[in-house]
Amino acid sequence: MKIAIPVKDESLTFFGNAGHTPKFAIFTMQGGGMFRSFTLDEIKNNPRTDIDHDHADEDHVCDHDHDDAEHIAQHDKMGVVLDNCDYIVVNRACKNTANAMAKRGVKIVKYAGSAVNANDVLKESAINFK
Repeated sequence: MKIAIPVKDESLTFFGNAGHTPKFAIFTMQGGGMFRSFTLDEIKNNPRTDIDHDHADEDHVCDHDHDDAEHIAQHDKMGVVLDNCDYIVVNRACKNTANAMAKRGVKIVKYAGSAVNANDVLKESAINFK
């Protein structure tokens, strides 16, 4: 099972806004229950070209027209990059991110915890992976 976590960079700092994240950490989950473990497979760049991935504020309010065809196409690029994933763990995601993931069969898991490292986010979210 493959799980994507939006991250700021190679430090694996969780970036809760999936649509604006600079990168995605892709993990494989092995085993189940108390024998469940996660392995980092790779870190992929967010392919969107319509946003500034270098900003540090993931809580900024965007001024995108979420119904614009080009904006929707940019979100679809994320779905293509995460096509082999079963889940993505997010703090928040707009309707276009949700739609892009649904088209590719990637299930969204909402994370409301306080962990800042992707490994900890995975462990806290693991109960949602079936």
